[in-house]
Amino acid sequence: MGFSRGDLVEVVSKEDGFLGSYYEAIVVCQPLKKDYIVQYKTLLKDDQSDPLTEFVTHSELRPVPPEIPVSRFNLNDQVDAFGNDGWWVGRITGKIGSRYFVYFECSGDECGYFISDLRVHQDWIDGKWVCSK
Repeated sequence: MGFSRGDLVEVVSKEDGFLGSYYEAIVVCQPLKKDYIVQYKTLLKDDQSDPLTEFVTHSELRPVPPEIPVSRFNLNDQVDAFGNDGWWVGRITGKIGSRYFVYFECSGDECGYFISDLRVHQDWIDGKWVCSK
């Protein structure tokens, strides 16, 4: 699957400390066959003046996953949690009041989130979305 100028995408991070996270971006252009320039929606340049723009490879991109409406999550559900400007893959470990607790295997951290900051985890496999539920 190729992407075109203006497409909304998610970019997977391959940097240490950010593995397993996805960041929303817009395709600016495709200067080379397998490379794209994207502008992030939530990440800023070092001087905080403008959105960060960078080259990424096709293998680092996926479309934005479709929204799956959900009214609650269950123990051990795999989710994406929005934090630190991106989506991070984790598992529901509990719920206290209106906060769900999510464990992140990549970092060993556990954090609390409101349902509005969670989504059903989906993987982009062979050009199709595969739901974790």
